[in-house]
Amino acid sequence: MDPEHTAGRPPEEITRAALAGGATIIQLRDKVSDKGPMLETVIKVSELCKEAGALFFMNDHADIAVLSAADGLHVGQTDLPVDAARKVLVPGQMIGTSNHAMQEALVSISEQVDYVAVGAIYGTATKEVTVSAGLETLVMIRGEIGSPIAAIGGINASNIGPVMAAGAEMACVISAVGMAADPEAATRELVALVNG
Repeated sequence: MDPEHTAGRPPEEITRAALAGGATIIQLRDKVSDKGPMLETVIKVSELCKEAGALFFMNDHADIAVLSAADGLHVGQTDLPVDAARKVLVPGQMIGTSNHAMQEALVSISEQVDYVAVGAIYGTATKEVTVSAGLETLVMIRGEIGSPIAAIGGINASNIGPVMAAGAEMACVISAVGMAADPEAATRELVALVNG
């Protein structure tokens, strides 16, 4: 969930639709809002996830993850380091990392993260600067680690099959749901393809 990629609709609306469509994890990624308004939105999204029995992860902001009672935090390679983030998080909150290459994934595993995100798998419009990992890197990382893998970057209904076949347990999407005319139907289609 990214407020910049909702076709002008409130993040809560897209969250409700995605959860109704079968999403089991929601991550909120907000690169533009001030923390006060961000916290209000995040708390609403976190509560929607709890009501639906889904996990909620906050992107980047460990303090907001704690204040919103998120299930976990997701950090990139240039965000708060994992060990520093753990000092902010409360016991029981999970942490995952973005990884573009094998070495980054191995470092993440050594830091005992709960999952590893690999990407960008395909080109994406949601990030100005993306390092391409591709399916080949996903396959290599899957061969080396046993932790859950989330694939990210340009994933949609037309290309999710090869992503799951390459060994990902999870697929992260933003535009494929947030920009869809019917986010619930778009989520339902993706979930069916993942579970296929």
